[in-house]
Amino acid sequence: MSEWLGNLTGWLGAHPEWLGVAIFVIACIECLAIIGIVVPGVLLLFSVCVLAGSGALTLGQTLLLAYAGGVLGDLLSYGLGRRFHQNIRRLPGLRHHPEWIGNAELYFRRYGVVSLLLGRYIGPLRPMLPMVAGMLDMPFGRFVAVSLLAAAGWAVAYIVPGWATGAALRLPLPEGFWREAAVVAGGLALLIGLCLHSSLRERPATTQVAAGLSLLLLAGLFAGFPHLSHFDQGLMALVQAARTPGLDSLMVVVTRLGDFSTQLAVGALLTAVLLIARQWRAALFAGTALLCTALANGLLKMSFARVRPEVLLEPLSTYSFPSGHSSAAFAFFLVLGVLAGRGQPARLRVTWLLLASLPALSIALSRVYLGVHWPTDILAGALLASGICASGLFLLQRQQRMPALSARVWWLLAPACLALLGAAATWALPQAVQQYRYEPVPVPVLESLRES
Repeated sequence: MSEWLGNLTGWLGAHPEWLGVAIFVIACIECLAIIGIVVPGVLLLFSVCVLAGSGALTLGQTLLLAYAGGVLGDLLSYGLGRRFHQNIRRLPGLRHHPEWIGNAELYFRRYGVVSLLLGRYIGPLRPMLPMVAGMLDMPFGRFVAVSLLAAAGWAVAYIVPGWATGAALRLPLPEGFWREAAVVAGGLALLIGLCLHSSLRERPATTQVAAGLSLLLLAGLFAGFPHLSHFDQGLMALVQAARTPGLDSLMVVVTRLGDFSTQLAVGALLTAVLLIARQWRAALFAGTALLCTALANGLLKMSFARVRPEVLLEPLSTYSFPSGHSSAAFAFFLVLGVLAGRGQPARLRVTWLLLASLPALSIALSRVYLGVHWPTDILAGALLASGICASGLFLLQRQQRMPALSARVWWLLAPACLALLGAAATWALPQAVQQYRYEPVPVPVLESLRES
């Protein structure tokens, strides 16, 4: 396998004109029924995206190609299910592995549309669920709408790491960048790994582990961020070198989802809806987690008084550590993830939390893209929100677990929050874009890196 992969990447490196086709085809195969289980698409995608990030393709082009390939794979799988219906069980591969389609069918029947969103991030289910949706006659229009949304998050989660690795390898990064990046990555891997292990094994102390590790890493970040300057400058250089005018406007829309006024409004709306629905414990958890995160962030930011990167022509404010957008976004979406996972099996609770982290991560990364925060700023904000949310959940559930929200509450809550977030992000957009005007590359950060 390694020899075959090496030959493929070597050939694509010598013929970069075929790289876009390779990304599209591999993404399609990764999401294609039956074949997607057999072919190691994730490894292939990462490898070709590293080549793309080395200068062959922009991030936008890579994401678009993978997105289109993933959607095509979904449509082909759906069409296969609609064509054969129950006879699909007799197709080659499924005859000898009935559990492939059996697990996907059970998951789809239990969670419906939600399964297509969550199953996108569960390897064995990803290529099978669209086929099951066609087999069970899910309306085509509904399937397309869900597939377009799910493929967008999937493309970002699976493409960006490989592309960023390739881009990092070609930039004149500081000498200590990779050492510092390894320390940060190791700490995050320890946090995520232990939390996942504890959650999936239904450990009683899962929330304590998550809270303790998050706050411990946050303390380490506060003590050590002056020693992570190479990491901050290197990632800032990487992101600023990848900026394009078309992506700038999109990132402004995304970053406005984390503005203080937006998060204050949507947090108040979330708490109010829960109170109206008489979900007292859920309202207490949501309101306390959001309020404590906001207060802690403001206090820490004023205490450390870290100066922002010199990228924007008109800096928004003076201090940046930890990022208020990152902490607010992670607090809000993690609260939603926790509420969505109540009453669900351990694996689905974890999936909801991971899925909820994607929009929060997008908002946090938009701050680095726009040059408003250093990478350690958004990392500190995420750890702060995680620690406070986990602590709040632990205190609330010491004697009794929080009950699940009914479908009626979610049908009221989700559209209201989405509508408010959408309106806040797009309101007065031209003025907001002007607010984030920046000095074109090379920025001072890049110039200092070249000098080093």
